[in-house]
Amino acid sequence: MADMKAFRAAVTTWATGGPDGPARDLAEGLGVRTAVLVEGLSDLAAVEALAARRGRDLAADGVCVMPMGGAMSVGRHAGLLGPPGLGLRLTGLCDEGERGFYERGLTRAQAPLRDIYVCAADLEDELIRALGTVGVEEIISAEGDFRAWQTFQRQPAQHGRPRHQQVRRFLGTKKGRKIRYGRLLVEALAPDRTPPPLACLLASL
Repeated sequence: MADMKAFRAAVTTWATGGPDGPARDLAEGLGVRTAVLVEGLSDLAAVEALAARRGRDLAADGVCVMPMGGAMSVGRHAGLLGPPGLGLRLTGLCDEGERGFYERGLTRAQAPLRDIYVCAADLEDELIRALGTVGVEEIISAEGDFRAWQTFQRQPAQHGRPRHQQVRRFLGTKKGRKIRYGRLLVEALAPDRTPPPLACLLASL
């Protein structure tokens, strides 16, 4: 049975020059009505983890969280998925530094800019601030990464850097780590500590 993973794969193929038919057929068959544009897989993991914690089945609601492989791809994806293409409602989550890419992409796709939720630096930064560095270090330890974290802190480049910045950088130092911790940090959040951009995004879906 087709699922949102298949739809995401079909959209990715379409965005890189493949045929549009598979994505159109899957969108219709799955009842997709909203596409959430995010930069990468760690954002996907975080959004899906929060939805699960809130008892939401995004696929059943016709919502597809679409990682684009970077903010520079937003114009292409907005055109394919929004009014010029599949006609889906577009929303999204982006970093402050990438806001311009989203604004230009959604404007060209004739989609409302109000549905884009902006993180102060990036989503990892928002989650670290919500949990506190001590809370994140507890998760790192529970995941068996504390020795790697200590080794990382001893690197000359990390000397004198604020602990918050060290933690944020550490999460991106190994392939797959940001994705794994994107889910873990969300799962550790107290209900009233969800970063506003993430909470507002889910509430809008």
